[in-house]
Amino acid sequence: MKSVSLSDLSGLKFAQTGSHKGQNGRLLIIGGSHLFHAASIWALEVASRIVDLVHYSSVPENNALVKQEFLDGIVVARDDVDAYIEEDDVILIGPGMTRDTDTKMLTDRVLQQYPNKQWVIDAGALQMMDLSLIPQNAILTPHHGEFAQLWAKYQVSGITYQDEVLVDQDKVKLFAKEHHCIVLLKGHVDVACSGGACDENVCTPGECFQIEGGNEGMTKGGTGDVLAGLIAALATKNDPMLSTIAGSYINKQAGEELYKTVGPFFNASDLAGQIPKTMKKLFIMAHITP
Repeated sequence: MKSVSLSDLSGLKFAQTGSHKGQNGRLLIIGGSHLFHAASIWALEVASRIVDLVHYSSVPENNALVKQEFLDGIVVARDDVDAYIEEDDVILIGPGMTRDTDTKMLTDRVLQQYPNKQWVIDAGALQMMDLSLIPQNAILTPHHGEFAQLWAKYQVSGITYQDEVLVDQDKVKLFAKEHHCIVLLKGHVDVACSGGACDENVCTPGECFQIEGGNEGMTKGGTGDVLAGLIAALATKNDPMLSTIAGSYINKQAGEELYKTVGPFFNASDLAGQIPKTMKKLFIMAHITP
């Protein structure tokens, strides 16, 4: 399995000189709950630094919080979310959503109704969704516990393998292939696999990468929400697999930069603030042209 290096990310596209508002990415974030407030806002915080427009849809109390405290997102009521799904480039669903019937009903409905959109599926939505509704090329971002749940559902669906024979990267590859999606298994070493796709009788094979780096400071709650927001933002203007490995690489590099100054003593907000500085260092100061 190939390890990702900076040279693998040279094709990334960012804001273009001479472009106009709305041309550099439009993202919708559906997340948050009455229990979890910060998770979806961390995703919003990092994404708003990368794309032109971020639409944010949560429960009323989180929408009110964003209106009052965080002015870089456009708040959308849940009743109006369909119109923004239709117009935005990418939809991130799940950060801060609880594991309950409401999450399942919303997630399954929008995945079924909009299978041709580019989805990033994280956290609560990832845990509650019907696997049969995963859209082609959707990006799934589970940690090891969440992937174990996905694998168990996968086996129950009628496709079984001997677990003791398979290591995590094999399971990720098989799951991605079966569901024609992209899976980023988050961990000390991230594993990203695409399942390949077929379009007009032309099929492309899947591929897998590993992304090394990071440190123990990145085990804190919220760092995965930052990563989901970063990947979703990149995917508004880039290939979904490239966006996935790039997001993982940038996220880990940002964590390493923070470690140089504060050791493991940083949080998700620190990581979200560091990512733009790291991206400048990697893609502008290194003279890699977007």
